Amino acid sequence: MSAVNVAVVAFVQTRHSGEDTGLSETELLAPVITEIKERTGLRRFGFTCSGSNDYLAGAPFSFVAALDAVGAWPPISESHVEMDAAWALYEAWVKLLHGEVDTALVYGFGKTSQTDYAQVATRQLDPYYLAPLGLDADSLAALQARAHLEAVGKGEDALRAVAARARAAGRTNPHALDLPDPADDPYAVAPLRGYDLPPVTDGAAAIVLASGDKARELCERPAWITGIDHRAEPHSPGARDLARSESARIAGEKAGAGGVEVAELHARYTHEELILREALGLGDEVSVNPSGGPLAADPVMATGLIRIGEAAARVHDGTATRALGHAASGPCLQQNLVCVLSGEDHG
Repeated sequence: MSAVNVAVVAFVQTRHSGEDTGLSETELLAPVITEIKERTGLRRFGFTCSGSNDYLAGAPFSFVAALDAVGAWPPISESHVEMDAAWALYEAWVKLLHGEVDTALVYGFGKTSQTDYAQVATRQLDPYYLAPLGLDADSLAALQARAHLEAVGKGEDALRAVAARARAAGRTNPHALDLPDPADDPYAVAPLRGYDLPPVTDGAAAIVLASGDKARELCERPAWITGIDHRAEPHSPGARDLARSESARIAGEKAGAGGVEVAELHARYTHEELILREALGLGDEVSVNPSGGPLAADPVMATGLIRIGEAAARVHDGTATRALGHAASGPCLQQNLVCVLSGEDHG
């Protein structure tokens, strides 16, 4: 099979909301799909793949209803992952590598305003040993934050600095929430304060992938995927070193993360950015989360996809030649996906 080059050619996201607007997931998604079709001039795609979570939506097979926003007639080639849509992008990338199609639509959506996501996320835990303990996602994150701070000898000021930079960057992003600078918030779960946690966010996002000449036709400066890899840690947080992320390190190494100018990291908690910076070897010369990242807007199930989209947008506008998009899933950065994008056309 000959080599196939795949690129991100378009990226669209909602203007995310920090409160329930009364819109369904389908209504959130519909304008995004309309805009990305208009931007690319495409009405149908060779493959469509989405990412969402039925527990978050509170309805079985919720992704089926979302297809109303895409249009499933005449019949389309479609798939779905019960994960962040970044993993849907990975599936679409593999499909394009086979050469059977030359375009793919990937989208994700989520509403955390209608539930307590920290509690919903306990469905990811081992049902026999961890879930009965009542550990929610914020409590597990706090355990990891403490482990990392003690391992590297840093204090909570390091976390506050991450939050301040993320919120400042978010205020320049029209899609993110307008959040104030970190105040003396009380502890949510020590050592994490309110500003160390992701904000409640509703939103959706979509990306179009295309291969070879089709990518060059659809986009003036495609963001070519030069490497993509995802790895997972042991399921039990007690079976790994929470102070670091070996899976992110390996994924970054396999994807070729060196030499990037911009990195969009799926760091939902402030300490996760510190861990990911170390794992991916990102120095001070790398611009990290210039969009504000998940600490400025966290539409769960689309957040990871948005990281890839934001990284691609820097390539599209010429701000960066090489950029990195990262997505995470599971408790304490259990699963990590790294996607490296380049403006250099090697076709």
